[in-house]
Amino acid sequence: MSAIRTHFLTHFKYNSSLAVQSPGRINLIGEHTDYNNGFVLPAAIDKYVEVAIGKRTDGNIHMVAIDLNKKAEVSIKNLKPHSSQWVNYIIGVVYQAIHKIDTNNSSSQLEALNNGFDICIKGNIPSGAGLSSSAAVECAVLFAINELYDLQFNKMEMALMAQKAENEFAGVKCGLMDMFASIHGQKNKVILLDCASLDFHYYPLDLTDYSIVLFDTQIKHSLASSAYNTRRLECEQGVHLIQQYHPHVKTLRDVTIEQVEKYLGPITDTPAKIYKRCKYIVSEIQRVQAAVLDLEVGAMQAFGKKMFETHEGLSKMYEVSCPELDFLVEAVKNNENVIGARMMGAGFGGCTINIIKKSALEMVTQQVAASYAQQTNKELAVYVTSIEEGTHLIK
Repeated sequence: MSAIRTHFLTHFKYNSSLAVQSPGRINLIGEHTDYNNGFVLPAAIDKYVEVAIGKRTDGNIHMVAIDLNKKAEVSIKNLKPHSSQWVNYIIGVVYQAIHKIDTNNSSSQLEALNNGFDICIKGNIPSGAGLSSSAAVECAVLFAINELYDLQFNKMEMALMAQKAENEFAGVKCGLMDMFASIHGQKNKVILLDCASLDFHYYPLDLTDYSIVLFDTQIKHSLASSAYNTRRLECEQGVHLIQQYHPHVKTLRDVTIEQVEKYLGPITDTPAKIYKRCKYIVSEIQRVQAAVLDLEVGAMQAFGKKMFETHEGLSKMYEVSCPELDFLVEAVKNNENVIGARMMGAGFGGCTINIIKKSALEMVTQQVAASYAQQTNKELAVYVTSIEEGTHLIK
């Protein structure tokens, strides 16, 4: 019996009928572009959330979070944002599933789901590291109830429902990337996702002599959540200004660098921060498309250079980095054993993602960890990751 099923049996006194594993994600390049309808290049990793689930008959949801040592119970017929955020990641997707079933006029599925369920959840995705533990939870729960009640949602439907749950129940106006990557991941492949059309394509990532390594600052500055929503608003303000001259423009995906300079640039009355935010996003959307061409021909050095360029933009133009993240990128920037590095995730803490030669991995890690401890008085957490399957049943 898997560990998560054992926990379920301990808490609920009967065997779970099914269990699901859902991974966190990395994003090689394309940061903050998803909610601007741009391109992203994520992959699922070997850090994950697991859930075990079983049916109830009384219309309630009983939840146990093993890692938090917490329990909660709600009625499935009166779902609304909860005071405990971890609960919102679970009930938010249930609410979206109910709404979707109701829209599809599937009364038998709705009646079955309304009976409620027991669920036990546990994971090893480091909290606050920018690896999308919340998306992994949402995808795990949604995948589990989809299987348990044969709701027949496809993967893209589940990703979109999970995104909406995070927007509405967790209160984070995130894009689709995290949920999409968690549920669509394939072993040893990255995914180019067009966040406008939702078209996607898998690319094999043959690292051979390199490893993907995450350096975790173990810092999460309080600015993170509020600044994320603010950046999204600033991008929308830039779009609104350009729309006055080009009504067809809907998002920054539709905007060129020339238009940014002409309508938002230094010679205009636009606030400097709006100009900087939009210039970074438009540049990053172009950078992702160029980076995929590097992968196709195996030009990893060129790909890595673009990662450094992305960090520069995130730090100086989008202003979502922090001293700790900047220090970690600078620490490897001129190291011949590191072909690329940048901050990853919403910002203001979390991880940098690095592509490091396997033969020098231990040396580089030790050097960076020592420098980081001396600079910040904090211990650096290091995760060597592999690219794995997306959300799936545990056999």
